[in-house]
Amino acid sequence: MSAAIELARQWLSKASNDLLNADNNLQADDIPSDTVCFHCQQAAEKLLKAYLIAQEQQPPFTHDLLLLLENILPIEPAAESLRDALATLMPYAVEIRYPGDVVMPSEQDTQEARAKAEDVRAWLQDSMPDLFA
Repeated sequence: MSAAIELARQWLSKASNDLLNADNNLQADDIPSDTVCFHCQQAAEKLLKAYLIAQEQQPPFTHDLLLLLENILPIEPAAESLRDALATLMPYAVEIRYPGDVVMPSEQDTQEARAKAEDVRAWLQDSMPDLFA
């Protein structure tokens, strides 16, 4: 196994932990919607970075999912299908983590964030099934 694939699998493992965190919190009586949305964004970010690393590309040091997508598109134009999901998750990278003017996500927002993170995971699994072996 190449070093790139091994490192990409480590990123995949971290993303899986973010999804598990989101899923566990979704089972709570009092769902922390900001935390769930944050972990969904983080999972998507790590999944995209895993893809780039597996392709032997150095991902940019960023939380900007659309920037990560722009790095993937020259390699895999079909990744364009992720744009809407990534745009939905983008605000949950930083803005949601701190008090201030940000409105807490609704239950519907939280469910949508989890679904969008799953879309990214499914895309990666379809694109690179060997990472999941």
